[in-house]
Amino acid sequence: MSALTPASSLHHRRDQAWPFWPLVPLYPYGQRPTQRVEVVKDQVWTFEQFQGIFYVVVPIRMTVVRLEPTGLLVYSPVAPTPECIALVRELENRYGPVKYIVMSTVTGIEHKVFVGPFARQFPQAQVYVTPNQWSFPLNLPLPWLGLPRHRTHMLPADSAQAPFSDQVDYALLPPIDLGLGPFGETACFHRASRTLLLTDAIVAIPAEPPAIVQIDPFPLLFHARDTATDPIVDTPENRRKGWQRIALFAFYFRPSTLDVAKTAEMFKEAKQAPVRSRQHYFGLYPFRWRPAWHQSFQALHNHGQLQVAPILQTLIFNRGPQAVLDWAKTVAAWPFERIIPAHLAAPIAATPEQFLAAFEFLYREPAAAANRSLPEADFDLLHQIEALLLSRGISRPRQPAPSVDKK
Repeated sequence: MSALTPASSLHHRRDQAWPFWPLVPLYPYGQRPTQRVEVVKDQVWTFEQFQGIFYVVVPIRMTVVRLEPTGLLVYSPVAPTPECIALVRELENRYGPVKYIVMSTVTGIEHKVFVGPFARQFPQAQVYVTPNQWSFPLNLPLPWLGLPRHRTHMLPADSAQAPFSDQVDYALLPPIDLGLGPFGETACFHRASRTLLLTDAIVAIPAEPPAIVQIDPFPLLFHARDTATDPIVDTPENRRKGWQRIALFAFYFRPSTLDVAKTAEMFKEAKQAPVRSRQHYFGLYPFRWRPAWHQSFQALHNHGQLQVAPILQTLIFNRGPQAVLDWAKTVAAWPFERIIPAHLAAPIAATPEQFLAAFEFLYREPAAAANRSLPEADFDLLHQIEALLLSRGISRPRQPAPSVDKK
């Protein structure tokens, strides 16, 4: 592919511009490239962007499904850049207007922040919001958060009452009290394509870096280094290595195979770094990976199988295990063939039985808990965070785990 000319490069940047990035200041800040993928021909599309902090970048995903006889439903909007909106308009021209926008989460600000701006691009669309919304530090009304006042509705508790119930089912995860506010999300099932749409509840972690994060490979290459003095070299091996380390950061914050350099050592190495620009954090690179980090990733990857992210296992779902399991069983009653979560790999070929198995860590029996293949040492920082939140009265204590259902 030939290099962009200065004029076309400027046009490209304008198409990907997201001027409201200071509201949630995540990398890549004011530039948000979008990739559209047709998952099921003429029925389901994903729109992927990426975001992160300290170059720990992961995909964030919106899903669009076609309604009959005409129209579209949008699940969990991403940043409505000119490029993103143009890609949606192309679908509208073929399949009809965006009729419904679903705000699928209660807690995830990285999802909620885009719903209002996205809805303003489609003034005829009705916005349906997962109940029990809250904001911090002030619990503001939804219109104050940018959602259109006269066309924003709470999703009814009974999904049969929703205007799209003839084609899309949904299940509301009952609010899990976390202390500051509840956690909740809405799972949707598009019957025609047998596709399950989720936000954060389930992920599958790919061994190779997703295509969207390879648009800007610098974060991958930044984390592929072993010391600050290593040059940044773009190779497939380094992209893979950087991605796998990013996954460990994203899910554990600090896995057991990661050490942090002492301040004096870090500054000494920074002086020897081949590049010391602001983009390179002035040569500062505190990470020291032990040789076993790759085994840690392989356990997390687990052959790409469905799993609940370690953060949700440790800090969230164990605050209401029975409610989570009841919700998972409701979702597993749908005959889906694939899952599209809002992060990491998608689409994931999966059965309801495989989906339900991902929640077995919530059961009381040791055998069920031991089914978790992740190294317990990698959870150390998450357990420390949990203890700190509990000691300060910020988090609610864990709830008793239910017994294994023998049925």
